[in-house]
Amino acid sequence: MTPRSPKVTRVYQNHLLDSTRWDGFTPRDDDIVVATPYKSGTTWMQLIVQALLTSGEPTASIDEISPWLDMRMSPIDEVIGKLEAQSHRRSIKTHLPLDGLRFFPELKYIVVSRDARDVFMSLWNHYRNYTPELYERVNESAGLIGAALPYCPSDIRKFWHGWTTTGQFEWESEGYPFWANMRHVQSWWDYRHLPNILFVHFNDLLSDLEGEILHVARFLDIEVPEEVLPRVVDSVTFSTVKQNAESIWPGRENSFRGGAQTFFHKGTNGRWKTVLTESDLKLSEAAVARELTAECATWLEHGRGGGEAE
Repeated sequence: MTPRSPKVTRVYQNHLLDSTRWDGFTPRDDDIVVATPYKSGTTWMQLIVQALLTSGEPTASIDEISPWLDMRMSPIDEVIGKLEAQSHRRSIKTHLPLDGLRFFPELKYIVVSRDARDVFMSLWNHYRNYTPELYERVNESAGLIGAALPYCPSDIRKFWHGWTTTGQFEWESEGYPFWANMRHVQSWWDYRHLPNILFVHFNDLLSDLEGEILHVARFLDIEVPEEVLPRVVDSVTFSTVKQNAESIWPGRENSFRGGAQTFFHKGTNGRWKTVLTESDLKLSEAAVARELTAECATWLEHGRGGGEAE
């Protein structure tokens, strides 16, 4: 049976993650945690939260204002120091499954989810555009635990096969060479009954951005005046984010070929339909059967609205 309150039962440490970095975090009662699997709408939700907090006015780069706390390569003292210096309501990013994250009942957690097949297509664009400089920073920085991050395969099917059948950690069965995607969602889904956890689906953001922004605002107890709402919505549309990519995520040329424009790629779903074969899809179906409850699997495929976004 699922415990009434989430507990840390795993330590996640690899080429990118270090869950122990949360040990030095001191929460404030109104903190917001954007908690997602990778490539599921993380930055989009970070921007939505910031737009709600600032009424759609521009802020500092997203890494400065909403840092990824469990990313091991940024000195933790610096990250904590910047968070402590913030006097406004704070937002923090995490990619940790709930069994590896310190959970605070007083905080608000927003979990953004996406069909694993769409996650994969976004991850493929992300991974294959890593620069040699990024691999060097990841694999040669001090404190690396476990295996180095391998270079992205040139064959998308080779990557798909490893990603759907192999875990990065011994308790995972998919997600290699990063960490599990489906298992991450299920770890949070098991506690969706808690009043301080909100699930948001990428499909619903695509199909009804204004409605989902208001849904998030209600969860965060943020009032959005009628005259402010259009500015908030416009500030986080994909076209606006793409246009402002360099200010949102500056200095990424050393990490991604094409910089921030590559990171903010298409913002669409369904691209896997022209790429993955029937035999490919059987691998993801097997992973779904291994890792997800039926209800969680339905949520991941469709979202709250029950439809499919293209």
